[in-house]
Amino acid sequence: MYTITRLALAAALTIGAALPATAASPNGVWELNTKDTRFALELCGDGTQLCGQLVWLSDADYNEQYKPYLNKPMATALRPDGANRWKGKMQLFGHSFQGTITAHSDEHMTMSGCAFLVVCKTYEMYRVTQ
Repeated sequence: MYTITRLALAAALTIGAALPATAASPNGVWELNTKDTRFALELCGDGTQLCGQLVWLSDADYNEQYKPYLNKPMATALRPDGANRWKGKMQLFGHSFQGTITAHSDEHMTMSGCAFLVVCKTYEMYRVTQ
């Protein structure tokens, strides 16, 4: 009996250690790994959906063309699609695509999507702390 209880406890601890930690709220400002674009994300709708907008562009010359998209929605009511993952239609610099935002930790998320089912891209995003 003691051996079975000990084995069950060891198995539970091993499984628990292998599971990813629950990510913190996605609410906040997130910067692409290129360090030239930031999005403000927040839970919206019924509190499980994710919304966001483009809130900052670096002063790099190529960003001039993206200024019309500042303070415009990039994600509206993305639906939960698993733990710490939201999926739906997004707008990025005038292009619509189906995408997914996944929280990997308190400080790291990815945004992935495909336009026309063939042009796919993944962006790493990191929480901006000020």
